[in-house]
Amino acid sequence: MPEDEALTIPPEPLLQVIANLARFHREHEQFYSQAPLRQADELQSRSRALKSLAGRWSVTDVGESAGNPFAGAEDLNAPGLVAESGILFMEGEDEPVELQRLKRDVRELAEDSDQTGIWLAHAMEQAWEAVGPLAAYPALADLLGERHRIIANDWQSAGLLALVARLLRRSLDLLDRVAFSPAALRSDLRSERNAPAYLYSASELLDRAADLLAESATLVRDNERRWRVFGTRIHRLRSG
Repeated sequence: MPEDEALTIPPEPLLQVIANLARFHREHEQFYSQAPLRQADELQSRSRALKSLAGRWSVTDVGESAGNPFAGAEDLNAPGLVAESGILFMEGEDEPVELQRLKRDVRELAEDSDQTGIWLAHAMEQAWEAVGPLAAYPALADLLGERHRIIANDWQSAGLLALVARLLRRSLDLLDRVAFSPAALRSDLRSERNAPAYLYSASELLDRAADLLAESATLVRDNERRWRVFGTRIHRLRSG
């Protein structure tokens, strides 16, 4: 390779590192362009369940306990929701286990989103510093915009995940304001009917978190072509 040409192309050890990053980071991002969409769909399902309960409790005529502890609470169960979500209020039970599971799943997603966002933001901080020196090689000059856009997209995605975690945790704070035993709910619904308002607000935070998860997936998916173009150039430089 002529000396002047060698000065324009990164040395082989650096090209090898770049090729490795282009391959495995691209594959990693293929996962994160899909996983948030599944999580968003699950959040929407939980949000719909909360809205169904809130809608029912906003208009229901509060009844008395049926006496049989195994009976379903006619005034508290939302039509169709038991079959869809499993959430069943029974006279002799406290908070339905399915509702407890809903809150547990939201709490776990908040933790996962927070951890992923922190990790991704740190990784992009390192990537930003690592990409800067590539400006010294003219053979990559026309792709530096693509590479920096990948980092910017991922960095923005990290910020969205951090906000998702905050929204989910605040939705749980609102749900904790509601006592979900049949007796406590009936007491509230006979007076102020605060429970529906808390559920509606919690569901709206879940909705926004779902929107941001979908936006995060869109940002990561936008990187696919950029990784392909960047990886192709590195392969050509190594083969030439």
